Amino acid sequence: MMKLKDILAGIEGLTITGNSNTEVFGIAFDSRKVKQGTLFVASAGTHADGHQYIPSALENGAVAILCAVLPENPDASVTWILSSNPAADLGKVAANFYGHPSQKMKVVGVTGTNGKTTTATLLYKLFTELGHTCGLFSTVCNYIGEKKSAATHTTPDALQIQETMAEMVAAGCTHCFMEVSSHAIDQQRIAGIAFDGAVFSNLTHDHLDYHKTFIEYRNAKKRFFDELPADAFALTNIDDKNGAVMLQNCNAHKYTYSARTMADFKVKVIESHFDGMLLNVNGKEFWNHFAGNFNAYNLLAVYASAVLLGADSEEVLRIMSLLKPVDGRFEIFRSPVGYFAVVDYAHTPDALKNVLSTINEDKTEDQLVFCVVGAGGDRDKTKRPEMAAEAVRASDRVILTSDNPRSEEPEQIIADMMAGVPAGMRDKVLAITNRKEAIRTACMMAHKGDIILIAGKGHEDYQEIKGIKYHFDDREIVKEIFNASTLN
Repeated sequence: MMKLKDILAGIEGLTITGNSNTEVFGIAFDSRKVKQGTLFVASAGTHADGHQYIPSALENGAVAILCAVLPENPDASVTWILSSNPAADLGKVAANFYGHPSQKMKVVGVTGTNGKTTTATLLYKLFTELGHTCGLFSTVCNYIGEKKSAATHTTPDALQIQETMAEMVAAGCTHCFMEVSSHAIDQQRIAGIAFDGAVFSNLTHDHLDYHKTFIEYRNAKKRFFDELPADAFALTNIDDKNGAVMLQNCNAHKYTYSARTMADFKVKVIESHFDGMLLNVNGKEFWNHFAGNFNAYNLLAVYASAVLLGADSEEVLRIMSLLKPVDGRFEIFRSPVGYFAVVDYAHTPDALKNVLSTINEDKTEDQLVFCVVGAGGDRDKTKRPEMAAEAVRASDRVILTSDNPRSEEPEQIIADMMAGVPAGMRDKVLAITNRKEAIRTACMMAHKGDIILIAGKGHEDYQEIKGIKYHFDDREIVKEIFNASTLN
């Protein structure tokens, strides 16, 4: 419980009508979650405008309403707070309500198209091994210390973030690492968070169904860096042409990392194998259990972030040499007959290109590469033909299949992908709508030493079809097929 005036403290541009001493027992932006004594925040979302649910919120017991537009006849028994930006103010009032938990931990956000999950998760694992109690917000799952919970979004809503961070503080967390999506930045879900650092990985083709243009997508990422406090660090991949853009107008301490040019943090791949790499990081060599140039960048970002947070560089490298890949990120399974299946979350053209490049760099001439890939429905359609084009360029055989078709027909999604396959390469492409059958077919075609990339879903344990989520896990399917082959 807190007085309304304390919940609104420090938030500029508000016009308050009514009793600011009203006792508030909770905050909600969903009218269905409003109870007696709630502050209801009405903001315009991507699918609905919260203002239309003000009557429902009042009926459920809201004692104060924060909104951009007052109703025609506002209830005089309720306190009204007029705001020009309720979405941003939601995070700020939540931060006040929960006691500014982000100020009581070191909070680092990781943004970019690819590599967010690996970088944030490895930072969580690294600092846990360094003896800290840590929190994690990621696409795969969230952690409060050792306690694990399912993740519904890459970055949760502003209210959930502050509530969860308060739980992290109560559990003794000293550090919090989080993926910061472009949607979250644009929708101001990270408002009210005091970041100590931000990491930019890369920027490639994705989410244009939401942002409409690549520039808008890039600018959403850039806003994260523009709004960093002066005492935070901003760490960017300078090998990506957008890395320097992130640092424009940024007031934080600026640092760069690179595998190709001069930077504050440098990495060089000395040896690369299917099961690991020998890297040179700022003059120090260490072996790790990751594969591919893209993971060299991820590991460098983890190392740089840890050092910028004050960790000992030698101890960081020692622990990093013991870390294992994140679930569903270049996760390798060996069949009883000797071929390999790689399950990876790659769901953008660039990510698919990177993973296939890694496989081709480390395979021998007589090993064939099979690629099972689809594309999500109700999402950026322009990347579909590009993904198929990347797959056929770097694979011996390609099977186009379903991913999460959502409300779309999977056959149409596959047809959109097929449009990216050059006419001369169509003879090496199969279309199998049923994803399990597509994986099974690839396994039947593979021989000893061959490599099957199963791309797009990674850690996901469901398939969404016509609004219903069905249990489906690529890793479980692979194990099931492998086990069946031992019985034959």
